[in-house]
This record gives sequence, structure tokens and C-alpha cells, in this order.
Amino acid sequence: MPSAGRPKVLLELTIGEREQLGRWARRRKSSQALALRSRIVLECADGHTNKVVAARLGISQPTVGKWRSRFVEHRLDGLVDEPRPGRPATITPEQVEDVLVATLESTPEHATHWSRTKMAEKSGLSPSTIGRIWKAFGLQPHRADGFKLSNDPLFVEKVYDIVGLYLDPPESAVVLSVDEKSQVQALARSQPAFPMMPGMPERRTHDYVRHGTTTLFAAMNVADGTLISATHRRHRATEFKKFLATIDQNVPAGLDVHVICDNYGTHKHPTIKKWLTAHPRFQMHFTPTYSSWINQVERLFAEVTRDLLQRSDHRSVQALEKDLREWAKAWNKNPKPFIWTKTAEEILASLGRFLQRIKDGGH
Repeated sequence: MPSAGRPKVLLELTIGEREQLGRWARRRKSSQALALRSRIVLECADGHTNKVVAARLGISQPTVGKWRSRFVEHRLDGLVDEPRPGRPATITPEQVEDVLVATLESTPEHATHWSRTKMAEKSGLSPSTIGRIWKAFGLQPHRADGFKLSNDPLFVEKVYDIVGLYLDPPESAVVLSVDEKSQVQALARSQPAFPMMPGMPERRTHDYVRHGTTTLFAAMNVADGTLISATHRRHRATEFKKFLATIDQNVPAGLDVHVICDNYGTHKHPTIKKWLTAHPRFQMHFTPTYSSWINQVERLFAEVTRDLLQRSDHRSVQALEKDLREWAKAWNKNPKPFIWTKTAEEILASLGRFLQRIKDGGH
């Protein structure tokens, strides 16, 4: 006769325990270990042997026996992981706070910002510990961004004006974001580039020969992203007037033209004012000083810089201008407008919060 083995302790569940185990067993995304243990206990409570439960759940018999015994001894608490052994934490909350305060409110001696090594020397902790603390609180002392606050007395009015054109453009009109990208250089690298290879980026020399400059004039339709462009060797009022004439030729006669541009002197030159008087459908909207971020065409200039100019190699200004014209033509085949989402109120509220964080802002 085969041995019957050691008799199993009777496993019975209360209504509350069965409901709780059912909730745990239905988990799909978290605590999968707890869900499996709950299914083991539920199967055992239905009268199945350890061998049958192991086969049904695809696990080993010792695993079934372990969690069956744990539940019989400790009930629901027995299915929860016990604290694991290991070295207790040696970094106190006070030490973490000291690191954060020192990082945010002080600078090291003879340096402009903290490094992990310098903060480790000050705090007595290891550099890796400092790195983990900074990462946990999103601190990156090695990084710095630039900014420039506008001192325009009409800043608020201009923000409302331009953002209003983006979010609620007037009917029977076209809104154009206009600017010049001046001093675009025709640069010829002194040596050919090494092409990209697996595991190696493209390599270019840092030195070059300059073959002259040109200026890209651009007017982007904020509604559909289409581009009106021209290149001129200079960017005086005379060239800007020619570009306005180019816009006038490309915009249907029945539409008003709202031009968003910056405060560059050529845009307000008497020659331009005289031309605008003769073309009343044109209305100028000037951005606040030091606020080129509000002019969407700047985002377009970032695209042409990334696509074409950043790695360009031109032996003449004519070749550069030809490539700029070809780039604009390709852009217009599949134009992509930049969608403005921030309201004027949100921009001003964000600026107000920023000003509260700096000292002696003068605004």
C-alpha cells in the first residue's frame, strides 16, 4: 500500500477571507506574487491536493505547501511578504534635508555650482548617495537655462494682442508670423566629413572657410503653416519693403494681412510706414521687447537650422541661397502649422510665479 503521506491541516475560509482573497487573485497589473498566493489558498480551500493545485497553476508542490502552511498559521497576514533582511538605512532624513538645503540655498567655495564630489565633501556622504538624493528630488546643479525678461511697458497688451491672433484669428484675414534670419553663413568645412558608421557618429571638422552671408526672410501662415520666403544679402528697410511686396503678391487680394514681427528698427522705418499707408490691408503687430519666443516663425527657423544649416557645407552664397529656396519649397509641399495652446492669462500667471522666485526682478 502506498503511503498516504502526512495529513494536511484542514483549510477552511470565512466569508470575509474568501472575498479578500478573490480581490487579490483578480489583480492583473500589481502584486502578482500576492495574486498567485491567493489563488493557491482558494484552490486548496476547494479541497484540492497540493499536487493538483500545483498542476493547475503551473507551479511546484513545495510552493503550494509553503503558502498553504503560511495561511493556516497566520491567515491573510501570512500571504504578505515579510521584511527582508539587510543592512538598515544609514542616511537619516536630517542628512537628506541638509543636502537639499545646501544645494538650493548655497554655493561651494570658489565655485558657481555644486558637484557630487563637492557636496559629498561638505556633507560627509558618498558621491553616489548625493547623486541618488538629487535624482529623487529632480535636482541638476550642473544644468542652467537662460532667460531674458521683457522690459516693454506694453508687455501685457502685446501678449493679449498676439495670443489673440493665434487662438482666435480674425475672419477674412491671414495671420503671418514674420521675421528675418540674418547672417546665415555659407561655410565650407576645411576637410571632408567622416560618414556615420555603426557605433560611430558622423565626424566634422570644427574649422571652416566663410564664403559670405545672406538673410532669409520668412512669413509663415499660422493657420496652415505655409511659408512665403525670400533671400537678400542685406536686411535693411529696403529689403524688408521688398519682402512685404512679395507677401502682398502672394496673399489673395480679398484678405486682410496681419503681420506679427519684432521691434527691429527696419520694421518701423519711415519707408515701411509710408508703404503701409499705401497698403491699408496690412496691419502690424509688434512683439514685446526680448520676447521672440512669442513669434512662431522662430520655431520655423529652428527647423531650417536643424535640417539644413547645422551641418551645411556651401562653397558660395549662391549655393546657400539655392538650398534655402529648395528647403522652403519642400516645406510647402507638406506644411505643418505650430499649434499655440497657452492663453494670455496662463502666460502672465506663469510669469508672475517666476517673478516671485527671483530677487530684485525690477518688474
